[in-house]
Amino acid sequence: MQYTLPKTISASLLALSILLVYSCNDNKTSAYKAESSGNLNQLSVIITNEDWQDSIGEKIREIFAADVDGLPQQEPKYALRQIPPMAFSGFARKNRTFLKIEKSKETGHQILLDSFAKPQFGIAITGSNQQTIIEELEQNKDSFLGKLHDTELKEKRRRMSKAPKKVDVLTKSLGVSMLFPSAYRYAKQEDNFFWMRKDIKNGSMELLAYEVSKSTIERNGDIIANVIKMRDSVGKNIPGPTEDTHMITEEAYAPYLFETEIDGKFAYEIKGTWEVKGFFMAGPFLTYAIRDDKNDRYVILEGFVFKPSSSKRNQMFEIEAILRSAKFQD
Repeated sequence: MQYTLPKTISASLLALSILLVYSCNDNKTSAYKAESSGNLNQLSVIITNEDWQDSIGEKIREIFAADVDGLPQQEPKYALRQIPPMAFSGFARKNRTFLKIEKSKETGHQILLDSFAKPQFGIAITGSNQQTIIEELEQNKDSFLGKLHDTELKEKRRRMSKAPKKVDVLTKSLGVSMLFPSAYRYAKQEDNFFWMRKDIKNGSMELLAYEVSKSTIERNGDIIANVIKMRDSVGKNIPGPTEDTHMITEEAYAPYLFETEIDGKFAYEIKGTWEVKGFFMAGPFLTYAIRDDKNDRYVILEGFVFKPSSSKRNQMFEIEAILRSAKFQD
C-alpha cells in the first residue's frame, strides 16, 4: 500500500527542507551576518539561464517588472538582475533582496530573512517543473509584491533616518510628524499649509502637508472629483515659471484612486499627473487624504516630482516612503 503524507505535513517538510539547505550553506556565518548591499527596488533573481529565457523568466518579468502605476512613462517596479545558481555565492549572497527558483519534487515557497546578510529579504520557490513554479508565482504574486514593497519602504526609511529633517513646526501645527531627509527645505509655512522642497539634478521634489474638512473630500461621494477640485485650489499656492501660471491636476486623464491605511487611519491614495496651467511642465504626484475622525478633518499629505525626460520611479518611491511614515500625535 502506498502512503501519501497529508498536505499540511508535506508543506511543513518542504519549509523545513528549504531552511535546512540555507542553514547548512551558511553555517560558517551563523554567528555573524555581513551587511547586505544593493540598490533600492533592485531584485536579484537566482535562476538557470535556460529557465530565465523561458516561460518562468517571462512570468517573473511579468510580475516583478510590471509598470509602476501613476508615472507619465513606462518604468518597471523592480530592476531585475539574473544570477545563475552556481554564481550565487560569496559577494553575490550579500544582495539585499533576492528571488531563488529551484527544481524540486515539492511545490511551495519560503520567505527567508537575513539568511546570508543583514538586512536581507529572500523568496525561495520550488516546483517539480516549469508549470508548477509558474502557478506558485501566479498564486502568490500579490503577497510577494506586498512583502517586497514593505521591505523596500523599511530600508528607505532606515537610510533616511541617518540625517532626518526637524519636523517640530509641522507637528505643532498639524499634529502630524513625518520622516524625511534634511536635504528638504521649508519653502512655505502659513495657515497650517506646509511646502517642502528638495533640489535634484535637472529638477526638484516637493512635499505638501495641510488639512481640510471632511466635506471637502466626502461631499456628494465623488472622491476623485473632490480631490481634483481641492488640489487645483491648493495648486494656486504653487506658482509656475511665470506670474499667471500655477499647478493643477492634469485635465486629460483622471487619477488612480485606492484605499489604504496610514498610522492605523483610513486613507485615500491618489496617483496621477500634475501640470502647470498655461505652461509646458508636468510630472507625477502622490496624494494621501487621511481621515482623522477625532479632529473631524482630513490631513492631506502629497508629494510630486519635476524631472523632465528622466526616470522618476525612485523619486516617487522616496516620496511614498516619506508620506507613509506619517504619525499622528494623540
